[in-house]
Amino acid sequence: MSPDPRRGTEKCSGARSAHPWRRLAAGPALILPDGCLDVILRPDGEAVVAGPDAVAREHVGDGPYRGVRFSHGVGPLVLGVPADELVGRTVPLADVVGRVPDVASWLRSRLQELPDDGAWARAVFDAAARGVSVAATADGLGWSARTLHRRCLTRFGYGPQHLHRVLRLQRALTRRRDGWTWAATAAEVGYVDQQHLARETRALTGRCPSDL
Repeated sequence: MSPDPRRGTEKCSGARSAHPWRRLAAGPALILPDGCLDVILRPDGEAVVAGPDAVAREHVGDGPYRGVRFSHGVGPLVLGVPADELVGRTVPLADVVGRVPDVASWLRSRLQELPDDGAWARAVFDAAARGVSVAATADGLGWSARTLHRRCLTRFGYGPQHLHRVLRLQRALTRRRDGWTWAATAAEVGYVDQQHLARETRALTGRCPSDL
């Protein structure tokens, strides 16, 4: 099983939340949920949108694939479509925004034209990535929990609690790749114990931690 092809990429210049990636290896890859949305160019030249994943999914197909991963809720602004309409789906880019002759140029243009309403989404994403509670995040924005949930659906595809779970798993896997034990990882990133980490990993990926 190959690792997630979108991990370990660099950010596009001029767009802090747009991360280009490339997958060259053949064979299946387990795509883990990360609160992001991707625009992908397939080997046959078709451009597709991979919506946010609530749980892991397995990708089967030979490369090369190229894409841009949009974090911090930027993807729905680029596409002009609410994220919750794309959760768990992969659809042709043309079905979402119409025919685009040059995807790279179109994306650059869209990033330059984005409306200036991304600050709250960036704050929510960064808070979840740090493990800040949903209640504290809502209080910091001066919103009710219901307002935060509703707005998160449009930008991340799911509510703030699920985003928190997804990004906590990503933090745990980062610690593990850095050589931490599972027990130390669980304590560091906010799980009750190692068993809690294992349950959450199975719920979000269908696999036990050691398989990842």
